Amino acid sequence: MQKTLQYNYRHLWRKSKCYVPFFVLGLMPMRLLAQSDTTKKLNEVKVSSGTVPLVQTITPSQSISSSDFNQYNAFNVADAVRDFSGVNIKDYGGIGGFKTISVRGLGANHTAVLYDGVEINDAENGQVDLSTLNLNNVQKITLYNGQPPNICMPARSFASASVLSIVTVKPELNTIKPYQITAGIKTGSFGLFNPYVQWQQRINNSWAFIINSYLESANGQYKYKTNTGTGVDSTHTRTNADINAQQIDGALYWAKSDSNKFNLHINYYNSDRGLPGAVILYSAALSRQRLWNRDFFMQAGYERIWKSGFYLLLNTKVSQLFEHYLDPDYLSQSGRLEQRFTQHELYQSAALSYHINSNWEVSYAIDGSIADLGEDVSYPNPSFPYPTRFTLLNVLASNLTIGKFHFQASVLNTNITETVKKNIAAKPRNITTPTMMATYDPVKNSGLQLRAFYKYIFRNPTFDELYYQQVGNPNLKPEYTNQFDLGATYRKALGGIFNYIAFTADAYYNIVNNKIVFIPKDTNGGSIENFGKVDIDGLDASIKTQAKINDKWKGSLALNYSYQQAVNVTDPISSIYLNQLPYTPKNTVAINAGIDNSRLGIYYNQVISSSRYYTNDNLPYDYIPGYSTSDASVVYHFLAEKKPVVVSAEVNNIFNKSYFVVQSYPMPGRSFRISIQITI
Repeated sequence: MQKTLQYNYRHLWRKSKCYVPFFVLGLMPMRLLAQSDTTKKLNEVKVSSGTVPLVQTITPSQSISSSDFNQYNAFNVADAVRDFSGVNIKDYGGIGGFKTISVRGLGANHTAVLYDGVEINDAENGQVDLSTLNLNNVQKITLYNGQPPNICMPARSFASASVLSIVTVKPELNTIKPYQITAGIKTGSFGLFNPYVQWQQRINNSWAFIINSYLESANGQYKYKTNTGTGVDSTHTRTNADINAQQIDGALYWAKSDSNKFNLHINYYNSDRGLPGAVILYSAALSRQRLWNRDFFMQAGYERIWKSGFYLLLNTKVSQLFEHYLDPDYLSQSGRLEQRFTQHELYQSAALSYHINSNWEVSYAIDGSIADLGEDVSYPNPSFPYPTRFTLLNVLASNLTIGKFHFQASVLNTNITETVKKNIAAKPRNITTPTMMATYDPVKNSGLQLRAFYKYIFRNPTFDELYYQQVGNPNLKPEYTNQFDLGATYRKALGGIFNYIAFTADAYYNIVNNKIVFIPKDTNGGSIENFGKVDIDGLDASIKTQAKINDKWKGSLALNYSYQQAVNVTDPISSIYLNQLPYTPKNTVAINAGIDNSRLGIYYNQVISSSRYYTNDNLPYDYIPGYSTSDASVVYHFLAEKKPVVVSAEVNNIFNKSYFVVQSYPMPGRSFRISIQITI
């Protein structure tokens, strides 16, 4: 059990050394049609309709922008996307607790996280801890099922079952206002202290930069309730959940024109946090485990668009991820477990597209990367394999519009080769996977669109799964996934009280073969193996509307619903046949409502999740009850000496509900957060 927890908990790590990236990108046709016209004076027409959300894309997508973060009580990226349909955030609780995303029941390893178009890669465990991604520099977050609709992009963007794209703030300055400084502070429960500063600066007509920095400090202590087994709740305080983190992020932008651009991005993250123990048998373990991360990356991009119809995109990235894990109470000969790992990656991507005509675009992208994993030489492990992975991706893609139909297709070839200094390396992989997408507009300008896609993709085993101590298995096969989706979208601007209505619904079916699972063997550990087949049936649906209450106030309502039935279909005579996968609720509902005017906004959010199990056995003692939590926020905008100021107050878990997302890791009860931000 100890090794199981140790394996599951060794999540994240990154950075400190590097090399320097460079690239050149850009090219895609933008054809502008000039037209002469005469000037006529028209009678004024008042339009009361609100902006209709964009819901019609060839692939199912959901977005949230920076203007909505306060409305959704979002503190980090995980909070911002938790209400999306089909999303399950695996949350270990607390302000510094690990948070990973699973989309449509496929697990965190099947979702690529892009940062300004370049993937955040972790070859060790394949998962990104979304709690480490703050929102201070984020402009927009979009979740794509399948892959983004743009075909001129890095090949890695085609190589996952879903993509979470994070787009950062870009300087928008001029000669009248050549700089902008935004400063703020957040504080509240858990001893939170979170100041941040953003500086945007225009250098000249072509050059500008932006620098972001923030500090996060919290003791992480919160009250939670457990049942003693006698029907009486017992209140405890979560301990060893503190966090101290610092991050600095800078970007340099050059633009000769809208069709000739370059950017250089540097990011450093440093954290020290406690890992609280599991609450077992109504008692909290007094954990003293610690985790230190130092993550660094540098990425650069260049894009160029020619009038002839070519679009060139180049991306380069180097990164170093460092992780230091300590368990002073680990039962071993040394009386402790201390590990230090460093991961390096060098990545290069080039993509080129061409518009054959206004209705047909083709593209080719090639990515190459080298990633390795090393152990600290101060604590040598004679059996550590020191793996290195060479990955080459090639993609051919095409977009074609014929009348009311829009088609997209791509073919991805993945070539992976690994070497190790000790023991046995995984076998080379050479795999080709296709994707096909289509939309149909049955009635012109009706707002209705039908869509469908099929994607065959795989996820390669991580370094941990292949080589981690005694549980790693170098003979693992990739997880192969067939994704089928059939959906409809509808949007329409309305008159009267309601400004618009936007609706989406997608039914999907996923088939996963060679599912990679950890199988406990005895009290000393277990093994990681490919274990059969999983079928996932689901439905994602959402509806959004906005109403005009009076001349000053408007109201908004969004409702997201997810149904997931993810079952094991490996062996009909097995005791777990047709059992629901662990940590997969069948029904999830997210409600977001609010009223606001030009200055004041009042918002309410609620998440309702049905029950689930934390093992494949689906037995009564594996049962995790469903839960419902409610949050509220108030946001006020005003001017202080002509400087924009935003003040917000948030209450999370208003009704102080006691619940678990991950078994034995209780979530916080009622908590508060206030923030103030000024822009100069």
